[in-house]
Amino acid sequence: MNNREYSSIAVVGVSGDASKYGHKIFRDLLKAGYPVKGVNPKGGTVLGKALYKSLAEIENKPDLVITVVPPAVTEKVVEECNRLGIKTLWLQPGSESREALAKASVYGIKTISACFMVQKGVW
Repeated sequence: MNNREYSSIAVVGVSGDASKYGHKIFRDLLKAGYPVKGVNPKGGTVLGKALYKSLAEIENKPDLVITVVPPAVTEKVVEECNRLGIKTLWLQPGSESREALAKASVYGIKTISACFMVQKGVW
């Protein structure tokens, strides 16, 4: 497994609720040694890591964003990625929408609609 494929990953939709995928993905990426930051508009901490309220708050711009949020939120994330110049967006199953994919395409943002965890062999 190549943990260095991305120098910084942001997971949008990290949850403090251990039963939710936003929590499981964040936890397991950390365990697997990925350079990951968590984003949740409420902020706070999860697994001892401070969460950012937005992608813009992250000091070093991530080169990959993983969305674990409802499709309407993903559409807003696409807009934020465009503003910040983030060019790769991984849409977890259930977080994608036609509109998000169409916007990303217009902005030149590469999208992958698949489970990052399965594709990268973490799960």
